[in-house]
Amino acid sequence: MTINIQEPRSERYNPHAIEQKWQTAWDEAGLYAFHEDPRKQKHYALTMFPYPSGNLHIGHWYAYVVPDARARWMRMRGYNVLFPMGFDAFGLPAENAAIKRGINPRTWTLDNIQYMTGQFRRMGTMIDWSRQFATCQPEYYRWNQWFFTRMFERGLAYKKESFVNWDPVDQTVLANEQVVDGRGERSGALVERRLMSQWHFKITEYAEELLDFSGTDMPERVRLMQQNWIGKSVGAEVDFATDAGIVTVFTTRPDTLYGATFLVLAPEHPLVDPLTTDEQREAVGAYKEAAGRLSEIDRQAEGREKTGVFTGAYATHPITGERIPVWIADYVLVTYGSGAIMAVPSGDQRDFEFARKYGLPIVEVVRPEGAEALDMDAATEAYTGDGVIVNSGDLNGMRGGKAFIGPVIERLAGYGVRAKTTYRLRDWLVSRQRYWGTPIPITYCDTCGAQPVPDDQLPIELPDDVEFLPTGQSPLKLHPTWSKTTCAKCGGPAERDTDTMDTFVDSSWYMYRFTSPHFDQAPWDKDAAERLTPIDLYTGGIEHAILHLLYSRFWTKVARDLGLTSNSEPFRALRNQGIILGEDQEKMSKSRGNVIDPDDLVQEYGADTVRTYLMFIAPWEVGGPWSASGINGPSKWLSRVWSLYFDENASGPAENTTEAELRYATHTTLQKVTGDFERLSFNTIVAALMEYTNALVKAKRSPAFGTDAWAEALRIFNLMLAPIVPHIAEELWRESGHAQSVHLEAWPSVDETATVRDTVTMAVQVNGKVRGQVEISKTATQADAMAAARANPDVAKFVDGKDTVKEIFVPGRIINIVVKG
Repeated sequence: MTINIQEPRSERYNPHAIEQKWQTAWDEAGLYAFHEDPRKQKHYALTMFPYPSGNLHIGHWYAYVVPDARARWMRMRGYNVLFPMGFDAFGLPAENAAIKRGINPRTWTLDNIQYMTGQFRRMGTMIDWSRQFATCQPEYYRWNQWFFTRMFERGLAYKKESFVNWDPVDQTVLANEQVVDGRGERSGALVERRLMSQWHFKITEYAEELLDFSGTDMPERVRLMQQNWIGKSVGAEVDFATDAGIVTVFTTRPDTLYGATFLVLAPEHPLVDPLTTDEQREAVGAYKEAAGRLSEIDRQAEGREKTGVFTGAYATHPITGERIPVWIADYVLVTYGSGAIMAVPSGDQRDFEFARKYGLPIVEVVRPEGAEALDMDAATEAYTGDGVIVNSGDLNGMRGGKAFIGPVIERLAGYGVRAKTTYRLRDWLVSRQRYWGTPIPITYCDTCGAQPVPDDQLPIELPDDVEFLPTGQSPLKLHPTWSKTTCAKCGGPAERDTDTMDTFVDSSWYMYRFTSPHFDQAPWDKDAAERLTPIDLYTGGIEHAILHLLYSRFWTKVARDLGLTSNSEPFRALRNQGIILGEDQEKMSKSRGNVIDPDDLVQEYGADTVRTYLMFIAPWEVGGPWSASGINGPSKWLSRVWSLYFDENASGPAENTTEAELRYATHTTLQKVTGDFERLSFNTIVAALMEYTNALVKAKRSPAFGTDAWAEALRIFNLMLAPIVPHIAEELWRESGHAQSVHLEAWPSVDETATVRDTVTMAVQVNGKVRGQVEISKTATQADAMAAARANPDVAKFVDGKDTVKEIFVPGRIINIVVKG
């Protein structure tokens, strides 16, 4: 592909004279449009798409410039690179903006998308914009609805009444993952617990498979976060009889059953009210109300003081027949296990603290091997390790601990004890009482009940004429006609569901849509997706570890079971970037006044300089604080690069760089940069290129200037620059006389022979003390080495005029001249 632009060249580096020019030229030539090519190996690179908030901030740049450079490098290596972009366009901010500004969320969203697309272009990315889409477009969310109906038919989408997190400011339900420190992730409001009928996706059906990470390469931190969130526990169920019915508990330590001295129910457990005595009803009611104001995450917070209330009721121990008290406490969750626990204070620290606080019995049941009996009145903590079972009837003398529960469960089978595996993971709550989201494709008929909307009636589109009122109800519910429809089964009157879907539905499968963004027969063209997926490198923030990343893995497995893909994982490799902080080393926010606007930086320094600084500022996966003065370094560096090619006057003292030395610097730099691209180590890439620039500046003042080695050095340097600073690299390449874009060139190959030095630098000792150093041939004789050493001015002043006693030469190791006088 040839791009011809004839303009006079500036003698000084001026990014504003070249960046817009090349961006326009690349766009007009379709330089980055992806076309499948069976002759090349595909590489699908994707960075998590942004929300169209209205303006790209410096964090967006940090997230995108490194993946862009990596994608460019993969293209130069001969891969056919798909690098698309879209917008995650549904969500509360648009709806709140509509309320504040009196406009439709669609208008606000589409205007923002147009502006942000321009910002992305100014960044100089190789994004293929022909594949762009927004999740708020009916052509996209039609397939959200299609997936919903398929899940409904398979029992993976269901509606049930359950306790939910209610955000009183945003007036909607939040998933547990969207509650941070008891507050709404977006609004910051204290979350309330409410009992509501809501739609769920049965992600727990895939819990065990989601624990298998063998098909995807992700950072250990992300894997552990998902593993802990899924929370697999192997143990047993035990039944305790009460006057109000059986209380079933789950325990991972059935070997401690004899040590259960009380039961604890979650405040929301259905047996709490029937069990509570009249004397305790007021206290229990007040405690339940207080617990309802806390999120599950807050209730489980480590170090939080344990509180509870006695119900006044008792349960019967299934083995001893003893009556043990039944309490409620907010550290027990109704959504985990059975919502009830048998409390064994000697074997669980939470139970120990609770028992100490309320004066409940503590019985030792597992003792460390060879230890004496513990005085439980004097104990300061629970013992949770392995040991020998004691004070436990027929279990006495058996091994106790999580690894030994099998034989214990067999021994206790006659007492209602049975093996059980549970998961902390809860089904994905997807109902939202908002407008700006995908309408749920279910209708309700008095005769037929809940019915999925047929495919030929999809998409169910959002109406434009809605009112936004803080009622806690979806604006769709307040619309006079939108919810009125007919039943697809009997043809009678029916009502549409007026909730919309969690916006994480939109982002759970968008990566497949990029493979065929205009396909209208299914969510994606299966053949195209089979050729292009899974994603080869997926990048984004670690904050999505147990939200988007877990949901997208679940969605891929559902799509596989629907026959849409053969993939079990959406991405082969995942990498996370760090965070750019403000100069005050705090997270950037408008309220702190430390936000950096990249548009201002581009206007002052140019996009290539901003790209360089963001790659150079810190290891990409770590991040670091912004420095207003730090960007000057990359700016000056690019000016030096420009001068290397266009300034005929090499200033400074003459140097003695040889062609061999220049080739050594060229190919060792290329070798390091190539390896660092593979590792996404971009701060070291930039550092290596800066160091290489110094070597070239010296070479320009040496006999190596103007030689074949010099021409090779400039060519390879230009190619190494291309993924990092695409605009200046293109300009340098074209001004050097090349007709084809530098971004269509191949990545250069390392000449391994050039990376081996023919010389060695050795320290020279005089009477055992280092006095200087010399560079000599690896095959130098002792006579050659001594001659070079004596010729060194720093050495000569210690040996000239003195008698030589001995000369010691060990090739590659020692040059030592022993003198006297």
